[in-house]
Amino acid sequence: MGYTLVPMRIGVFLLAAGFPGISPEQTLRTALDYGIAAEDAGFDDVFMAEHHFMPYGTCPSALTFAALLAGRTRSIGIGTAVTVLSTAHPVAVAEQAAMLDVLTGGRFTLGVGRGGPWVDLEVFGAGMEGLSRRSFAEALDVLCAWSSQSTVSYDGEFHRFREVSVVPRGRPQMLVACTSPETVGMAAEHRLPMLLGMHADDAEKAAMVRAYGAAAPHASAVVAQVTESRETGVRLLRQTMPPWLRPGLAGYIRFDGTTPPTRDADDYAEHLTTIHPVGPASYCAERILEARRATGIEHFLLFVEGGGPEHTLSNIRALGKSVLPLLREA
Repeated sequence: MGYTLVPMRIGVFLLAAGFPGISPEQTLRTALDYGIAAEDAGFDDVFMAEHHFMPYGTCPSALTFAALLAGRTRSIGIGTAVTVLSTAHPVAVAEQAAMLDVLTGGRFTLGVGRGGPWVDLEVFGAGMEGLSRRSFAEALDVLCAWSSQSTVSYDGEFHRFREVSVVPRGRPQMLVACTSPETVGMAAEHRLPMLLGMHADDAEKAAMVRAYGAAAPHASAVVAQVTESRETGVRLLRQTMPPWLRPGLAGYIRFDGTTPPTRDADDYAEHLTTIHPVGPASYCAERILEARRATGIEHFLLFVEGGGPEHTLSNIRALGKSVLPLLREA
């Protein structure tokens, strides 16, 4: 299976980030407003992240959010970044993705990820085996079969079922979140494009694209904030992001009950503002084009919530008005 690379796509990446003093319920309602605003601003797509039991991201079902946003929008692409397969049955995910593909007229993209050794595995009953390479590879097998066949059966180590009909028949585009050589290899083995995270710089992402070894419509998440000057933008995000990152990153609890070592929130905010498009519109556009040249990636998902709720809607509008035209001219 080959891919035809499409012109540059610019989307919005939402975490429904849990900033201090705002309830998760209000955060989710506001995130829906952000998705609608992204369509009005001219973005190509909106992707929602999925997290459980933590303020880093307050959306526990990216698929549910995608379905609601699809009903509130007209033409913008909608995706998950990502649906975590270690805590979900792949057939359930495949059926929901097929339904969204059908009902949105092809607007939906299913992003999936392996997940981590978090307490989620205990709560959902998957155990550490649900995180294994073999389990993830099987889940990808099932998803690929479901989107390409009229009937599917499976006889694996973790999933066994007789032949059943695929109803409805949908063919959603797919992405695989990759953070390690192992997941890059699994994505390449299944010929599924990668989604690369905003923690990685251009050199890391370029290395992962080379390791993948074939042309594919990969996507890259980046922090983006439009401000009058580079200094103003960096100062803003270094003020607003740590109060969200500090409790958010601490929310990752391991399956064995221990708290893993976490990034220093201030250092992480500094890292993100250093490597990503933060500043005037011209700087943001050129920084994204530099990343495109360095990595070969044509699809960018802009994380727009870093400035906090007071700045996110205006950031989406500023990106749409002043950055998207520069990128499309290029």
